[in-house]
Amino acid sequence: MTASATATGSSTQTGSKSSSERSALAIQGGTPVTTTPVPFMSPGLAAADIDAAMGVLKSGMLRAAKKCEELEQRFAKISSAKHAMTCANGTCALQLAYEPLFNPGDDVLVPAWSYIATVSMVVARGARPVFVDALEDTMQIDVADAARKITPKTRAIAATHLYGCPVDIDGVQSLAAKHGLKVIYDAAQSHLATYKGRGIGAYGDAVTYSFYATKNFATGEGGMVTCNDDALARQIKLLRSHGETDKYLHEQVGYNYRMNDITGAIGCSRLDRLEAETAQRQSAAKRFDAIIGQIPGLTAPKTTPNSTAVYHLYVVKMDPKQFRCTRDEFCKALQAEGVPTAVHYPRSLTRQPAFARFVDGHGGQGHPPIADALSSKVFALPMHHNLTEDHFRIVGEALNKVAAAYRA
Repeated sequence: MTASATATGSSTQTGSKSSSERSALAIQGGTPVTTTPVPFMSPGLAAADIDAAMGVLKSGMLRAAKKCEELEQRFAKISSAKHAMTCANGTCALQLAYEPLFNPGDDVLVPAWSYIATVSMVVARGARPVFVDALEDTMQIDVADAARKITPKTRAIAATHLYGCPVDIDGVQSLAAKHGLKVIYDAAQSHLATYKGRGIGAYGDAVTYSFYATKNFATGEGGMVTCNDDALARQIKLLRSHGETDKYLHEQVGYNYRMNDITGAIGCSRLDRLEAETAQRQSAAKRFDAIIGQIPGLTAPKTTPNSTAVYHLYVVKMDPKQFRCTRDEFCKALQAEGVPTAVHYPRSLTRQPAFARFVDGHGGQGHPPIADALSSKVFALPMHHNLTEDHFRIVGEALNKVAAAYRA
Protein backbone atom coordinates (compact mmCIF):
# COMPACT_ATOMS: atom_id res chain seq x y z
CA MET A 1 0.00 0.00 0.00
CA THR A 2 2.61 3.73 -0.52
CA ALA A 3 4.91 9.90 -0.94
CA SER A 4 4.97 6.15 -0.80
CA ALA A 5 3.24 3.49 -0.62
CA THR A 6 2.82 0.78 -0.06
CA ALA A 7 2.66 -2.74 -0.53
CA THR A 8 1.07 -1.04 0.34
CA GLY A 9 1.00 2.66 -1.74
CA SER A 10 0.87 4.67 -4.89
CA SER A 11 0.37 8.41 -4.88
CA THR A 12 -0.45 11.44 -6.94
CA GLN A 13 1.68 14.18 -5.42
CA THR A 14 1.55 17.87 -6.27
CA GLY A 15 4.79 18.71 -7.99
CA SER A 16 7.30 21.31 -6.94
CA LYS A 17 6.88 24.82 -8.34
CA SER A 18 9.26 27.72 -8.82
CA SER A 19 8.82 30.66 -6.45
CA SER A 20 7.24 32.72 -9.24
CA GLU A 21 4.78 29.93 -10.05
CA ARG A 22 3.89 29.59 -6.37
CA SER A 23 3.28 33.32 -6.15
CA ALA A 24 1.12 33.21 -9.27
CA LEU A 25 -0.95 30.39 -7.79
CA ALA A 26 -1.10 31.74 -4.25
CA ILE A 27 -4.51 32.98 -3.23
CA GLN A 28 -5.68 36.03 -1.29
CA GLY A 29 -3.35 38.74 -2.46
CA GLY A 30 -0.81 36.49 -4.17
CA THR A 31 1.57 36.18 -1.20
CA PRO A 32 2.34 32.57 -0.25
CA VAL A 33 2.70 31.59 3.39
CA THR A 34 6.28 30.50 2.71
CA THR A 35 8.78 30.45 -0.14
CA THR A 36 10.44 27.35 1.34
CA PRO A 37 8.04 24.40 0.95
CA VAL A 38 7.54 21.94 3.78
CA PRO A 39 9.20 18.58 2.93
CA PHE A 40 6.52 16.00 2.22
CA MET A 41 8.73 13.14 3.45
CA SER A 42 12.16 12.55 4.98
CA PRO A 43 13.53 9.32 3.49
CA GLY A 44 17.30 9.91 3.80
CA LEU A 45 19.77 7.47 5.31
CA ALA A 46 21.73 8.28 8.46
CA ALA A 47 25.51 7.90 8.64
CA ALA A 48 25.00 4.76 10.74
CA ASP A 49 22.93 3.17 7.96
CA ILE A 50 25.63 3.87 5.39
CA ASP A 51 28.30 2.50 7.72
CA ALA A 52 26.24 -0.66 8.24
CA ALA A 53 25.94 -1.18 4.49
CA MET A 54 29.66 -0.51 4.01
CA GLY A 55 30.46 -3.13 6.62
CA VAL A 56 28.68 -5.77 4.56
CA LEU A 57 30.25 -4.56 1.32
CA LYS A 58 33.72 -4.83 2.86
CA SER A 59 32.97 -8.31 4.23
CA GLY A 60 32.14 -9.67 0.77
CA MET A 61 29.17 -11.60 2.21
CA LEU A 62 26.48 -9.93 0.11
CA ARG A 63 23.84 -12.66 0.02
CA ALA A 64 21.18 -13.22 2.68
CA ALA A 65 23.14 -14.15 5.79
CA LYS A 66 23.70 -12.92 9.35
CA LYS A 67 22.24 -9.44 8.92
CA CYS A 68 19.02 -10.77 7.40
CA GLU A 69 18.77 -13.29 10.23
CA GLU A 70 19.32 -10.54 12.82
CA LEU A 71 16.66 -8.38 11.21
CA GLU A 72 14.21 -11.30 11.20
CA GLN A 73 14.74 -12.02 14.89
CA ARG A 74 14.42 -8.39 15.95
CA PHE A 75 11.43 -7.67 13.71
CA ALA A 76 9.55 -10.73 14.97
CA LYS A 77 10.01 -9.49 18.53
CA ILE A 78 8.82 -5.91 17.93
CA SER A 79 5.79 -7.09 15.93
CA SER A 80 4.76 -9.77 18.48
CA ALA A 81 5.21 -12.61 15.98
CA LYS A 82 6.87 -16.00 16.40
CA HIS A 83 8.44 -16.11 12.93
CA ALA A 84 9.68 -13.40 10.55
CA MET A 85 11.04 -14.04 7.04
CA THR A 86 12.81 -11.35 5.05
CA CYS A 87 12.19 -11.12 1.31
CA ALA A 88 12.86 -8.94 -1.71
CA ASN A 89 9.94 -6.50 -1.35
CA GLY A 90 6.41 -6.08 -0.07
CA THR A 91 4.76 -7.51 -3.17
CA CYS A 92 6.87 -10.67 -2.89
CA ALA A 93 5.83 -10.83 0.76
CA LEU A 94 2.17 -10.88 -0.28
CA GLN A 95 2.78 -13.62 -2.83
CA LEU A 96 4.71 -15.71 -0.29
CA ALA A 97 1.85 -15.37 2.20
CA TYR A 98 -0.99 -15.95 -0.25
CA GLU A 99 0.34 -19.03 -2.02
CA PRO A 100 0.15 -21.46 0.94
CA LEU A 101 -3.14 -20.08 2.29
CA PHE A 102 -5.55 -20.25 -0.65
CA ASN A 103 -5.80 -21.82 -4.08
CA PRO A 104 -6.63 -20.88 -7.68
CA GLY A 105 -10.39 -20.53 -8.10
CA ASP A 106 -11.01 -19.48 -4.49
CA ASP A 107 -12.87 -16.30 -3.62
CA VAL A 108 -10.85 -13.91 -1.46
CA LEU A 109 -12.37 -10.88 0.29
CA VAL A 110 -10.20 -7.83 -0.44
CA PRO A 111 -10.40 -4.09 0.30
CA ALA A 112 -11.65 -1.85 -2.49
CA TRP A 113 -9.64 0.95 -0.85
CA SER A 114 -5.96 -0.04 -0.75
CA TYR A 115 -2.81 -0.09 -2.84
CA ILE A 116 -3.05 -2.36 -5.88
CA ALA A 117 -0.56 -5.01 -4.69
CA THR A 118 -2.94 -6.23 -1.97
CA VAL A 119 -5.31 -7.39 -4.71
CA SER A 120 -3.03 -7.95 -7.68
CA MET A 121 -1.24 -10.79 -5.90
CA VAL A 122 -4.64 -12.40 -5.20
CA VAL A 123 -5.27 -12.33 -8.95
CA ALA A 124 -1.74 -13.59 -9.65
CA ARG A 125 -2.55 -16.60 -7.45
CA GLY A 126 -5.50 -17.36 -9.74
CA ALA A 127 -8.08 -16.48 -7.11
CA ARG A 128 -11.08 -14.19 -7.55
CA PRO A 129 -11.04 -10.92 -5.59
CA VAL A 130 -14.33 -9.97 -3.95
CA PHE A 131 -14.19 -6.24 -3.27
CA VAL A 132 -15.27 -4.99 0.16
CA ASP A 133 -16.17 -1.38 0.92
CA ALA A 134 -14.32 0.93 3.30
CA LEU A 135 -15.55 2.49 6.52
CA GLU A 136 -16.35 6.19 6.23
CA ASP A 137 -14.53 7.19 9.42
CA THR A 138 -11.30 5.12 9.49
CA MET A 139 -11.23 4.21 5.77
CA GLN A 140 -10.29 0.65 6.79
CA ILE A 141 -12.06 -2.43 5.41
CA ASP A 142 -15.73 -2.69 6.46
CA VAL A 143 -16.14 -6.02 8.24
CA ALA A 144 -19.95 -5.86 8.02
CA ASP A 145 -19.75 -5.49 4.24
CA ALA A 146 -17.27 -8.36 4.12
CA ALA A 147 -19.75 -10.56 5.99
CA ARG A 148 -22.45 -9.78 3.41
CA LYS A 149 -20.18 -10.93 0.57
CA ILE A 150 -19.18 -14.36 1.88
CA THR A 151 -20.20 -17.31 -0.32
CA PRO A 152 -19.44 -21.03 -0.20
CA LYS A 153 -16.39 -20.29 -2.38
CA THR A 154 -14.86 -17.77 0.03
CA ARG A 155 -11.63 -19.07 1.49
CA ALA A 156 -9.74 -16.05 2.84
CA ILE A 157 -9.78 -12.37 3.69
CA ALA A 158 -6.91 -10.02 2.89
CA ALA A 159 -7.15 -6.81 4.92
CA THR A 160 -4.83 -3.80 4.74
CA HIS A 161 -3.73 -1.92 7.84
CA LEU A 162 -4.07 1.27 5.83
CA TYR A 163 -2.07 4.49 6.31
CA GLY A 164 -0.45 3.05 9.45
CA CYS A 165 -3.71 2.27 11.28
CA PRO A 166 -4.80 -1.30 12.15
CA VAL A 167 -8.15 -2.55 10.94
CA ASP A 168 -10.81 -3.89 13.32
CA ILE A 169 -8.80 -7.03 14.03
CA ASP A 170 -11.36 -8.48 16.46
CA GLY A 171 -14.04 -8.08 13.81
CA VAL A 172 -11.92 -9.68 11.08
CA GLN A 173 -10.82 -12.57 13.28
CA SER A 174 -14.37 -13.24 14.48
CA LEU A 175 -15.69 -13.28 10.93
CA ALA A 176 -12.88 -15.58 9.81
CA ALA A 177 -13.44 -17.99 12.70
CA LYS A 178 -17.17 -18.16 12.00
CA HIS A 179 -16.67 -19.08 8.34
CA GLY A 180 -13.33 -20.94 8.47
CA LEU A 181 -11.41 -18.30 6.52
CA LYS A 182 -7.68 -17.70 6.38
CA VAL A 183 -6.58 -14.15 7.26
CA ILE A 184 -3.70 -12.24 5.71
CA TYR A 185 -2.98 -8.69 6.87
CA ASP A 186 -1.12 -6.33 4.53
CA ALA A 187 0.88 -4.14 6.92
CA ALA A 188 3.10 -2.48 4.31
CA GLN A 189 2.32 0.90 5.89
CA SER A 190 2.05 -0.13 9.54
CA HIS A 191 5.37 -1.10 11.12
CA LEU A 192 5.11 -0.92 14.94
CA ALA A 193 1.31 -0.43 14.92
CA THR A 194 -0.44 -2.21 17.79
CA TYR A 195 -3.86 -3.62 18.58
CA LYS A 196 -4.99 -4.16 22.17
CA GLY A 197 -1.43 -3.57 23.30
CA ARG A 198 0.16 -6.21 21.07
CA GLY A 199 2.08 -5.90 17.82
CA ILE A 200 -0.06 -6.61 14.77
CA GLY A 201 2.12 -9.62 13.97
CA ALA A 202 0.31 -11.45 16.75
CA TYR A 203 -2.86 -11.72 14.68
CA GLY A 204 -4.03 -13.58 11.57
CA ASP A 205 -2.41 -16.39 9.64
CA ALA A 206 0.24 -14.15 8.11
CA VAL A 207 1.20 -10.46 8.06
CA THR A 208 3.20 -8.84 5.27
CA TYR A 209 5.37 -5.72 5.36
CA SER A 210 7.12 -3.48 2.83
CA PHE A 211 10.43 -1.73 3.45
CA TYR A 212 10.19 0.49 0.36
CA ALA A 213 12.21 3.72 0.38
CA THR A 214 9.38 5.96 1.63
CA LYS A 215 7.94 3.70 4.31
CA ASN A 216 8.23 4.43 8.04
CA PHE A 217 10.79 1.62 8.14
CA ALA A 218 12.69 1.81 4.87
CA THR A 219 15.65 -0.07 3.44
CA GLY A 220 15.21 1.04 -0.19
CA GLU A 221 13.53 -2.20 -1.18
CA GLY A 222 12.75 -5.20 0.96
CA GLY A 223 9.91 -6.89 2.75
CA MET A 224 8.94 -9.29 5.51
CA VAL A 225 6.35 -11.96 6.23
CA THR A 226 5.49 -12.80 9.83
CA CYS A 227 3.41 -15.69 11.15
CA ASN A 228 2.93 -17.78 14.27
CA ASP A 229 2.65 -21.26 12.76
CA ASP A 230 5.79 -23.40 12.39
CA ALA A 231 4.56 -25.31 9.33
CA LEU A 232 3.52 -22.14 7.51
CA ALA A 233 6.87 -20.50 8.29
CA ARG A 234 8.68 -23.49 6.80
CA GLN A 235 6.50 -23.33 3.67
CA ILE A 236 7.18 -19.62 3.20
CA LYS A 237 10.93 -20.17 3.59
CA LEU A 238 10.81 -22.90 0.94
CA LEU A 239 8.86 -20.70 -1.47
CA ARG A 240 11.28 -17.82 -0.87
CA SER A 241 14.31 -19.77 -2.11
CA HIS A 242 13.43 -22.26 -4.88
CA GLY A 243 11.98 -24.85 -2.49
CA GLU A 244 15.52 -25.69 -1.43
CA THR A 245 16.08 -27.81 1.69
CA ASP A 246 19.80 -28.40 1.05
CA LYS A 247 22.23 -27.23 -1.58
CA TYR A 248 20.81 -28.30 -4.94
CA LEU A 249 18.07 -30.32 -3.24
CA HIS A 250 14.63 -28.87 -3.96
CA GLU A 251 11.55 -30.18 -2.21
CA GLN A 252 9.17 -28.12 -4.33
CA VAL A 253 9.04 -25.35 -6.89
CA GLY A 254 9.70 -21.92 -5.41
CA TYR A 255 11.04 -18.47 -6.24
CA ASN A 256 14.11 -16.32 -5.74
CA TYR A 257 12.57 -13.76 -3.38
CA ARG A 258 15.45 -13.45 -0.93
CA MET A 259 16.69 -10.24 0.66
CA ASN A 260 20.46 -9.52 0.69
CA ASP A 261 22.69 -8.69 3.64
CA ILE A 262 23.32 -5.11 2.48
CA THR A 263 19.59 -4.44 2.77
CA GLY A 264 19.48 -6.43 6.00
CA ALA A 265 22.25 -4.34 7.53
CA ILE A 266 20.49 -1.09 6.64
CA GLY A 267 17.35 -2.52 8.20
CA CYS A 268 19.11 -3.45 11.45
CA SER A 269 20.55 0.04 11.68
CA ARG A 270 17.25 1.78 11.00
CA LEU A 271 15.46 -0.47 13.45
CA ASP A 272 17.51 1.16 16.20
CA ARG A 273 15.66 4.44 15.51
CA LEU A 274 12.22 3.16 14.54
CA GLU A 275 10.60 3.47 17.96
CA ALA A 276 11.75 7.09 18.42
CA GLU A 277 10.81 8.07 14.86
CA THR A 278 7.39 6.47 15.28
CA ALA A 279 6.80 8.49 18.44
CA GLN A 280 7.70 11.65 16.51
CA ARG A 281 5.13 10.77 13.82
CA GLN A 282 2.48 10.17 16.47
CA SER A 283 3.28 13.52 18.06
CA ALA A 284 3.05 15.22 14.67
CA ALA A 285 -0.35 13.63 14.08
CA LYS A 286 -1.64 15.15 17.31
CA ARG A 287 -0.47 18.56 16.15
CA PHE A 288 -2.25 18.13 12.83
CA ASP A 289 -5.37 16.83 14.59
CA ALA A 290 -5.57 20.10 16.52
CA ILE A 291 -5.14 22.17 13.35
CA ILE A 292 -7.68 20.21 11.30
CA GLY A 293 -10.15 20.17 14.17
CA GLN A 294 -10.51 23.96 13.88
CA ILE A 295 -11.31 23.95 10.13
CA PRO A 296 -14.93 23.09 9.19
CA GLY A 297 -15.13 20.85 6.13
CA LEU A 298 -11.88 19.02 6.86
CA THR A 299 -11.76 15.82 8.93
CA ALA A 300 -8.67 14.42 10.63
CA PRO A 301 -7.97 10.68 10.25
CA LYS A 302 -9.77 8.45 12.75
CA THR A 303 -8.20 5.35 14.25
CA THR A 304 -9.77 1.96 14.92
CA PRO A 305 -10.81 1.43 18.57
CA ASN A 306 -8.18 -0.42 20.63
CA SER A 307 -5.45 0.38 18.10
CA THR A 308 -2.35 2.54 18.03
CA ALA A 309 -1.60 4.07 14.62
CA VAL A 310 1.89 4.89 13.36
CA TYR A 311 0.91 7.41 10.63
CA HIS A 312 2.73 6.32 7.52
CA LEU A 313 0.40 8.88 5.95
CA TYR A 314 -1.71 11.59 7.54
CA VAL A 315 -4.81 11.50 5.33
CA VAL A 316 -7.38 14.29 5.59
CA LYS A 317 -10.93 14.07 4.24
CA MET A 318 -12.49 17.10 2.58
CA ASP A 319 -16.24 17.70 2.43
CA PRO A 320 -16.72 19.14 -1.08
CA LYS A 321 -20.11 20.61 -0.11
CA GLN A 322 -18.39 23.08 2.20
CA PHE A 323 -15.99 24.48 -0.41
CA ARG A 324 -16.26 26.16 -3.80
CA CYS A 325 -13.55 23.96 -5.27
CA THR A 326 -12.59 20.38 -5.92
CA ARG A 327 -10.12 18.45 -3.79
CA ASP A 328 -7.48 18.83 -6.53
CA GLU A 329 -7.99 22.60 -6.65
CA PHE A 330 -7.72 22.77 -2.87
CA CYS A 331 -4.44 20.83 -2.98
CA LYS A 332 -3.08 22.98 -5.80
CA ALA A 333 -3.70 26.05 -3.67
CA LEU A 334 -1.94 24.42 -0.71
CA GLN A 335 1.03 23.70 -2.96
CA ALA A 336 1.12 27.36 -3.92
CA GLU A 337 1.34 28.20 -0.22
CA GLY A 338 4.31 25.88 0.26
CA VAL A 339 2.48 22.79 1.53
CA PRO A 340 2.80 19.76 -0.77
CA THR A 341 0.12 17.09 -0.69
CA ALA A 342 -0.45 13.62 -2.14
CA VAL A 343 -3.54 11.60 -3.01
CA HIS A 344 -3.70 8.04 -1.73
CA TYR A 345 -5.50 6.98 -3.86
CA PRO A 346 -6.81 8.74 -6.98
CA ARG A 347 -9.22 5.85 -7.66
CA SER A 348 -10.60 2.86 -5.82
CA LEU A 349 -9.37 -0.56 -6.89
CA THR A 350 -12.62 -1.46 -8.67
CA ARG A 351 -11.87 1.49 -10.99
CA GLN A 352 -8.47 0.09 -11.94
CA PRO A 353 -8.44 -1.28 -15.51
CA ALA A 354 -6.45 -4.29 -14.27
CA PHE A 355 -9.52 -5.50 -12.36
CA ALA A 356 -12.23 -4.57 -14.88
CA ARG A 357 -13.09 -8.21 -15.56
CA PHE A 358 -14.19 -8.64 -11.94
CA VAL A 359 -16.56 -5.64 -11.80
CA ASP A 360 -19.13 -3.69 -13.83
CA GLY A 361 -21.40 -6.65 -14.36
CA HIS A 362 -18.67 -9.30 -14.42
CA GLY A 363 -19.18 -11.64 -11.50
CA GLY A 364 -21.98 -9.49 -10.13
CA GLN A 365 -19.65 -6.92 -8.53
CA GLY A 366 -20.20 -3.19 -8.62
CA HIS A 367 -18.24 -0.30 -7.18
CA PRO A 368 -18.39 -0.11 -3.36
CA PRO A 369 -19.78 3.40 -2.79
CA ILE A 370 -17.70 4.67 0.12
CA ALA A 371 -14.39 3.57 -1.39
CA ASP A 372 -15.47 5.02 -4.72
CA ALA A 373 -16.23 8.41 -3.14
CA LEU A 374 -13.02 8.59 -1.09
CA SER A 375 -10.97 9.02 -4.26
CA SER A 376 -12.25 12.58 -4.70
CA LYS A 377 -12.18 13.58 -1.02
CA VAL A 378 -8.86 12.55 0.54
CA PHE A 379 -5.42 14.11 0.54
CA ALA A 380 -2.29 13.53 2.61
CA LEU A 381 -0.32 16.24 4.40
CA PRO A 382 3.45 16.07 4.98
CA MET A 383 4.17 13.40 7.60
CA HIS A 384 7.58 12.32 8.85
CA HIS A 385 9.82 12.36 11.91
CA ASN A 386 11.62 15.59 10.99
CA LEU A 387 8.72 18.04 11.03
CA THR A 388 9.54 21.24 12.91
CA GLU A 389 7.57 23.92 14.75
CA ASP A 390 7.94 26.12 11.68
CA HIS A 391 6.50 23.34 9.50
CA PHE A 392 3.44 23.02 11.73
CA ARG A 393 2.95 26.80 11.61
CA ILE A 394 3.20 26.87 7.81
CA VAL A 395 0.79 23.95 7.37
CA GLY A 396 -1.70 25.48 9.78
CA GLU A 397 -1.60 28.92 8.17
CA ALA A 398 -1.86 27.48 4.66
CA LEU A 399 -4.82 25.23 5.51
CA ASN A 400 -6.71 28.05 7.18
CA LYS A 401 -5.94 30.46 4.34
CA VAL A 402 -7.02 28.11 1.56
CA ALA A 403 -10.11 26.90 3.46
CA ALA A 404 -11.22 30.49 4.07
CA ALA A 405 -10.68 31.46 0.43
CA TYR A 406 -12.74 28.55 -0.90
CA ARG A 407 -15.42 28.47 1.80
CA ALA A 408 -18.83 27.88 0.22
